[in-house]
Parts: sequence; structure tokens; C-alpha cells
Amino acid sequence: MTVFSLQAQPTDASSWLALARRAEELGFGSLLAADHPGSSAAPFVALAAAAAVTSRLRLGSNVTNTGVREAAHIATDAATLDVVSGGRAIVGLGAGHTPAEWQAIGRERPDVRGRVDRCLEVARAVRELLDGGLASPRPVQERVPMTIGTANSRLLHWAGGHADIVGLSGLGRTLEDGHRHEARWRTAQIDHQVERVVAGAAGRSSPFAVEALVQIVEVTDDAEKAAAPHAELLGMPVAELLDAPFVMIGTVGEIRGALQRHEKRWGITRYVIREPGMEAVAALIE
Repeated sequence: MTVFSLQAQPTDASSWLALARRAEELGFGSLLAADHPGSSAAPFVALAAAAAVTSRLRLGSNVTNTGVREAAHIATDAATLDVVSGGRAIVGLGAGHTPAEWQAIGRERPDVRGRVDRCLEVARAVRELLDGGLASPRPVQERVPMTIGTANSRLLHWAGGHADIVGLSGLGRTLEDGHRHEARWRTAQIDHQVERVVAGAAGRSSPFAVEALVQIVEVTDDAEKAAAPHAELLGMPVAELLDAPFVMIGTVGEIRGALQRHEKRWGITRYVIREPGMEAVAALIE
């Protein structure tokens, strides 16, 4: 079964709580909040508020920047969210990319290797803390699910062996503005990313899921026309863009067909949708 999660940010109390209720009503599996210290809401605070007005929706960070947060803080936040939500927390982790987030805590952003080393260190520690290392609070769930969101080969390999959800971000090198990224949306690039996950999962006995972060959602009768400007910007053929798991463009039937191809080729069964695409995706959930 395909699972859709909604990523959003609160701007005020009433609209945030209404959004949480609406996401649950539409059948989304999770409500997720990004973590960009200094430029976005604190995810676990926002998600705890959403927990109070929902009963089924899972709630998680997507993803927490391990470069600027300590493992004990992340694990305590996730465990607390699990308690107040009655066992619905997910903890999402990533290596971080925006220089301003390090500058905000008085540090310089490390290079890629340094960020990945740090992410692996924190991920292992968070897993140990949630699995019994925390004295209090103890999570409700026996195992709080962990998502690793990345396109980095080392992190994908580790996630294949240890994460509950491997989040394919499709995001490559950070560009000069410190926020935007190169896209890794070409078919061969996705093949390589999934190969790293599969290699990391060799010998693993517990199940895991593969998830894609969707950047564009547009239900339309003319998929090629809608996709053309994005394909031109990224320098890739329209047909290849439409087959990437990071976009959902076309009729409901065409998008469903693409989802089936993604599952068959890459094992992707989960998708994270941004708030503007919420209502359009409702038809897919149905």
C-alpha cells in the first residue's frame, strides 16, 4: 500500500490545527515538520500541538539537522512526542546543509564528510537512547520509527541497514545561496541511490520502507506541457522528469501508473508531499 505523508509548517494556531485535522481526514499517514533552526518552527513543539487534535496521524520531523542538535535533545523530544501522541512519533534525521544553521549556534558548517560523520554518530546515539538508553521519558512504542533523509551514498548505505524509512531526498550539492540544491533526479542517479540502500540492507531481517520527497504536484490533462519548464530548468528530458519519484504530474491515472513503476523499479512505497499539493493528492489516496 502506498503511504502519503504531508510536510507543513505552522503560521498560526488555528490554521495549523485545522491542517492536522484535514490531513487525517484525507487519509495521510503522517504529518511532518521540517527542521531549520532560525528559519522554521520547532518541529516537535508544532507536532505535539497537532497530536492533541488527531488520533491516527503519525507525527515526525522531516528531517532534524543532526549537525546542530545533540542526540540527547533529539531523542528526548521524540520520546516526549511519542508519549503525548499515544505512540505516534517518527524521528527523521539528516546531515543538514544550510550554513546559516551552523552560524546561528556559533559554528562553521563542516564539509560533506564531516556532516555525514556527524549524522551517523547522532543517528546511532538517538537509536540507542530511544531503544532503552533514556531514563525518562520512555516512548510508548517499542521502537520509534527512524527516517534517514538523504541522497548521500554513505548515508543511504547506513540507512539501508538501520533505518525504518529510507527517505530519498533527490537533493545533491548545496548551491551558492546556501539553500537550493542540485537535483539528483536522473534515472541513473536514482538507480545508484537505491543500489546503495540495497547494499546496506544485505543480511537485514527487519523490514524497511523507501520514501521519496515530492517537490512538484500538478494534476493536469497535459503532463508534458506542465513538466516542460521544470525539465528545461533541470536540463533533463521531459519523459525522464515525469518518471522521477520527486514529481507527480499528470492525470490521476497517469500518476498512479508512475507510482506503480516506482514501486516495481525502486521499491518506493511512501511519498512526502508539501502542503500546496495536499488536496490534489487526496484523489490518489482515495
